[in-house]
Amino acid sequence: MQGPPGASLSVRPARPLLVLLLTLAVLVVVVDQATKIWAVAALTEGERIPVLGDLLGLTLLYNPGAALSIATGMTWVFTIAAVAVSVIILRISAKLGSRAWAITLGLLLGGAVGNLIDRLVRDPGFAQGHVVDFIAYGSWFVGNVADIAIVVAAGLVILLSLRGTGIDGTRESDQPAGAEDDVPDDVPPPPVPPSGARGETA
Repeated sequence: MQGPPGASLSVRPARPLLVLLLTLAVLVVVVDQATKIWAVAALTEGERIPVLGDLLGLTLLYNPGAALSIATGMTWVFTIAAVAVSVIILRISAKLGSRAWAITLGLLLGGAVGNLIDRLVRDPGFAQGHVVDFIAYGSWFVGNVADIAIVVAAGLVILLSLRGTGIDGTRESDQPAGAEDDVPDDVPPPPVPPSGARGETA
């Protein structure tokens, strides 16, 4: 049923975009957890295996902090933050109308959930688990697949924001101007003929 003119109607997100978001998120989680299981089984903590010389290597590290081994010692805070981010993404997906935003939110959700699983199930305890990191970037930091997804998503958020692309798919430059902006203020109204001009006698 169509509402009255001017009434705002809620729009459901396009199903393919929502499927894309969730599929990408699940893919990130599966790859992230599979590579972490491999790292725990194949790597020795503290031992570095060079891949690209000193630029890139493999080393097992249990990280109590945030992505890329940032702010260790705040595990509870990042656990709560990961849960909050996941809930927010699922809520704002109701407005989803952009393929680029579906990819961005899918990567972000997958990365957040991937590291959240570690915090919930790994030692030393529930919600305090240390995240498995194994990709060493030089001597700067050690990360994992979930971290890569989060960093890529952050870059896409910045890019889409600079382009003015909204989550619903609209762009700021596409917003139509008001009808009053199309008519110059100095244009006089058209003349109105006298009401008694026709059939009027002298």
